[in-house]
Amino acid sequence: MCTMGTAPAPVKVTSQGKVLTEGKPAATIQDSQGMVNVGPFAMCTSLANPAVASATAAALGVLTPQPCTPVPAGTWIPTKPKVLIDGKPCLTNDCKLICGYAGSISITVPGQVKVTAT
Repeated sequence: MCTMGTAPAPVKVTSQGKVLTEGKPAATIQDSQGMVNVGPFAMCTSLANPAVASATAAALGVLTPQPCTPVPAGTWIPTKPKVLIDGKPCLTNDCKLICGYAGSISITVPGQVKVTAT
């Protein structure tokens, strides 16, 4: 979930495929590309987003959210960098990803109960 978004979005794992959580690949901090790994959060409310700023100006200063296009600024910030998957820190529910349009993205539902390696 993004602090500037209006709805959650799933994380799609593309960084590895060997370690599974609940039958699906476990994410690493490398799974951070906008629209590839991190989907849109419905509507964006950040005035740092040019589309929101433009629509808000056209509405005479009334905040006018626009469709979200995630713009991650780097990779996820790991909180447990010693837990690795294929040499990359794994993504945990307390990691953060900074958006280039302000705000931060966090994991709200990690969806993990057990981990198995294949």
